[in-house]
Amino acid sequence: MTVDFTWMIGGPQGSGVETAANIFSQVYSKMGYQIFGKREYYSNIKGEHSYFAVRISDEKINSSIKGTNMLIAFDAETIFRHADDVLENGIIIYDSTLENMKVSDVITFEHDFKQRLQSLLDSKNKSDTVSGILELASENGVSVHSVSFRSLLTELSENLENPRIKNMTRMFNVLGVSLSLGMLQIPSEKLTESINSIFSKKKSIAELNVSTANFAYNFASAKFENSQFNFPSKPISEETMLVQGHYGTSIGKIISGCRFQSYYPITPATDESDFLERNEILQINEDRPGSTLVVQTEDEISAIGMAIGSSLTGTRSSTCTSGPGFSLMAESLSWAGINEIPLVITLYQRSGPSTGLPTRHGQDDMLFAVNAGHGEFPRIVYASGNVSDSFYDTARVFNYADVYQVPVIHLLDKFIASSVSTCKKFDESKITINRGKLLDEIKSENYNRFEHTSDGISPRSKLGLENGIFWNTGDESDIHGHITEDPVVRVQMMDKRQSRLDHILENIPEDEQIIKHSDGEICIVSWGSAQGPIIDAIKMLQNDGIKIGFIEIKLLNPFPKNLLKKYLSDVKTIIDVEANYTGQLGSLIRQNLEMDPDYYILKFTGRPMTCTELHESIKKVVNNDAEKREVLTYGA
Repeated sequence: MTVDFTWMIGGPQGSGVETAANIFSQVYSKMGYQIFGKREYYSNIKGEHSYFAVRISDEKINSSIKGTNMLIAFDAETIFRHADDVLENGIIIYDSTLENMKVSDVITFEHDFKQRLQSLLDSKNKSDTVSGILELASENGVSVHSVSFRSLLTELSENLENPRIKNMTRMFNVLGVSLSLGMLQIPSEKLTESINSIFSKKKSIAELNVSTANFAYNFASAKFENSQFNFPSKPISEETMLVQGHYGTSIGKIISGCRFQSYYPITPATDESDFLERNEILQINEDRPGSTLVVQTEDEISAIGMAIGSSLTGTRSSTCTSGPGFSLMAESLSWAGINEIPLVITLYQRSGPSTGLPTRHGQDDMLFAVNAGHGEFPRIVYASGNVSDSFYDTARVFNYADVYQVPVIHLLDKFIASSVSTCKKFDESKITINRGKLLDEIKSENYNRFEHTSDGISPRSKLGLENGIFWNTGDESDIHGHITEDPVVRVQMMDKRQSRLDHILENIPEDEQIIKHSDGEICIVSWGSAQGPIIDAIKMLQNDGIKIGFIEIKLLNPFPKNLLKKYLSDVKTIIDVEANYTGQLGSLIRQNLEMDPDYYILKFTGRPMTCTELHESIKKVVNNDAEKREVLTYGA
């Protein structure tokens, strides 16, 4: 890896941090580099601290690292929080008007963080000002550069003869990214192309931003010395694209024939439904029109109820939510279970309990998904590891729901939803649609919706189908759907429903249940979005001459215990890596295999795992220097 560079921009929530990062990401994507970007923000609309770190490389990357090479700050909080995290030989560009601001001047600091920051500055004999923390960064080998953002706007407004510009502090974001690209000597035409692409539907705004960007770029090129970082252009693969994390499931739903989605707004799930709403009518090809009806409901109870009702018409239907919303869906989930209704619930996890950290990352809800709802009924719980996987997995979970006539809970999380990354273009030709035993016509008048069959799955009518009359009830029912409390029928119906769990394990291909990424006597077991940091950490360990295995479990319920047991047969040391407190996958392994992972590496701060942290912790295991339970804490 000859290029591995991390750039970060920070500012108040609502100040355009995400737009600046998207411009930066597009510039390097257009130069042929691989991208992984991650946004962090508080759960408010404006004011609190927001930052976006973008890592670029000439090789495939799947996660962030500890530290940053370049920091762009147009507010004091960004400097206080991140200046000490800039790596040796790194660069800080900041607004010179902030230099005399004190720690006590930043009203958005939490009390605990303020105390830690003050202690750090005191221990280094630095003043409790922006200048103090910048002095510390300089002593750590960081190159510090000041510029007055407001003066740049004033000069630009005079050049363009537009006095309004000098008060447009929202333009600080474009100034920041353009100053950094000018200093890094990136081709200016790539900056122009990226801005025009991002603001393609707002021509006047695009023109203003291009003028601002070129002005700041030229300023930096003239004032700042060229950095030591070098970014030669790379061949651009036609098979690669830059995507937002939620695009995988959004586009996957359209391609897979999902024609109804209900939702109630909740972070981080809302982005998916927003995308679907913006593309409700999307022509994919002649055989697969992409019209999807999206309905925002009054709450999550209504959302799952509407999705169930839509599914009963024979329409592929889904709802998406996060932990608190999924809690409200639990009763209706049971109703779908007893009535054998295909349904996809896309569950974007975040940190709990309760509201917890509503805009932060976590893998807290896996056991909740496996056990949610009252009573016993079959469901599939399936986890995706990255944005590309989520596209193809979305097609799979709809097929699973239809074929096995069960609710399917598709687990993603904030790590995936809020990331920006390069990946191979989605290949729609790999997507197949299998509606299972959904009937288009019923000739006999003796249709029984819950008829007993050899595989436990009954032919399914839909509302309005001639001769396809059926009953649904929340009570136990017979093969017609009529309520019954007969003990013999109860056993028959429970056997019928639960038997399909074995059927699922027998018929879902092994490589869709578990992915074996690599072999090793020391082996990581994990699930979901921990995949990316683990893969990157294993590459780092390979460079150290250390071989580590990695088994990713995608099918979490029903649990593929026999397959996992086979894959672990030659493993001597098991490391469970997850983003939760208790090691929930470890609980499933203990429950199903009667064995415990030897080590747990866990993170539950709400911040994403970095490959650097994992590399350090796994190396401790290799060197017999690790605690049984290692807790990762990096991140502001």
